Amino acid sequence: MSAPAEAVAVPDPARAAVRGGVLGNYVDQFDIFLPVIALAPVTATLYGPGDAVAHAGLVLVATLLARPVGAAVLGSWADRAGRTVVARTSLAGLAVATLLVALVPAALLGPTATLAVIVALRVVCGFFVGGGYTAGVPLAIEWTAPPRRGLVSGAIMAMSPAANATIAVLVLGLLTVLGEDGYAAWGWRVPFVVGAGLALVALAHYSRHVRDAPAAGPARADADEAPGTVARGPLAEVLVGAQRHRLRRLFVMMTGLWLFTAMAVAVLTAQLGVVRELAPVHVTAVMLAGTAASAVTMLACGHLSTRVGRRRFFLGFGAASAVLAPAAYLAALGPATGAGLVLAVVALQVVTVSVYGPVGAWLVEQFPPGVRSSGYGTAYSLSIVLPSLYPFYLPPLQDAAGPVVPVAALLALAGVLVLVGAALAPPVVERA
Repeated sequence: MSAPAEAVAVPDPARAAVRGGVLGNYVDQFDIFLPVIALAPVTATLYGPGDAVAHAGLVLVATLLARPVGAAVLGSWADRAGRTVVARTSLAGLAVATLLVALVPAALLGPTATLAVIVALRVVCGFFVGGGYTAGVPLAIEWTAPPRRGLVSGAIMAMSPAANATIAVLVLGLLTVLGEDGYAAWGWRVPFVVGAGLALVALAHYSRHVRDAPAAGPARADADEAPGTVARGPLAEVLVGAQRHRLRRLFVMMTGLWLFTAMAVAVLTAQLGVVRELAPVHVTAVMLAGTAASAVTMLACGHLSTRVGRRRFFLGFGAASAVLAPAAYLAALGPATGAGLVLAVVALQVVTVSVYGPVGAWLVEQFPPGVRSSGYGTAYSLSIVLPSLYPFYLPPLQDAAGPVVPVAALLALAGVLVLVGAALAPPVVERA
């Protein structure tokens, strides 16, 4: 005799929301870095001869610049309509756009048109990625008790290097089985099909198990707004209203974090092939080691921030990384080979992108519930604009000082921005 419908076990809503946040961020990060890793071995084949670093950077920039737009539009919607409906919409849109990249008829279009079409589709992907984490991450933190927020944040943010490692394993396996010619002919499409499938899995989870937290109420003016002020929408409240000072201060630190990502992931991946002249399979293997290590340290950093305090964590990390990140990068681009090269890349990932561990909790705790998705998404995404424009300002610097020194200098600058941003950041709002 079957159990009645009401007796069927329903997943704990808090656990389901955390799982959704972890899975959703994994899907988002998988999609973001797909072009960086999956298309690196076939850049010349798809886009024709030219500057491989610039072409790869342009595709990544298209995704990254669309994220703030998606975060602003869909984040405001999440504050008004609820986090779960926006998470589902974003995952559905991401699945479709990612699958369309896999179906681009490169042989028919030619190099220039192929680049243009992929860039356009990556703009769409970036828009929906912005909505995905703007809804899913605040929802997961809202369902989490304060003593566990750092750990949950670390688990969510660790999905970025975990996704990178997954793509690297997938690409490495395809290159090994198909060879470089087979991968260039059709194998590069497989990771994009996988990315679309992952988005559909996350969509199913949100549709069946996740619901909004009680803390997420309708948008409203914050208590520190002047009496008599006309109530604004969530996005306006963050950009020009009572929360604007928080956004401006957080912008500094988050710019440093994104500069770490641009230099230590995107630029390093390209330079290992161009400067170090490593074969595509070796580049993939080396980056796999680095991203796998940073996934573990990112989780640890999230938990550490609860023990020592988030502001103190960022202050210490910023000061240390301003020195250690350039040193690790110079070692990675130096004469080291074999194990020495792998250790240098691992060290670089650990002292740069591990800083993301506490960011999910830190940003959510900075904004009151009624504007939390708008605040989180805008602070997380708007700061990506300047770092993501590196394909335009990095080449002139490299023409003047060589391919390595400017990147090392930008890594040092990133550490300083994290340090200064943490010192400027306002106290958290304990309403999560």
